[in-house]
Amino acid sequence: MKKLKNEVELIKGAIAAGVRYAEARGAAQFDNADSVNDKALYIYRLLVHDKLIQAMPEDQVSQKSVKHKLAIWYSKQLPADHPLLQ
Repeated sequence: MKKLKNEVELIKGAIAAGVRYAEARGAAQFDNADSVNDKALYIYRLLVHDKLIQAMPEDQVSQKSVKHKLAIWYSKQLPADHPLLQ
């Protein structure tokens, strides 16, 4: 798994976008007490369920791989000239 340029910022953006998506869809209500790892895993599973991203084999699902997958998903949502993609 090759690390993306600006991956940390992409992960933060992906989690924020994923929270908005889940709440707008009515699938979840997050609060500040929820950990980033819990949010990331829930968002990953929701996106897989909605067929927006491809599922990983269950034995490969880890915090690191889930966050990486979310960063890739988020980077594809951004316009080509976005600063995080430069």
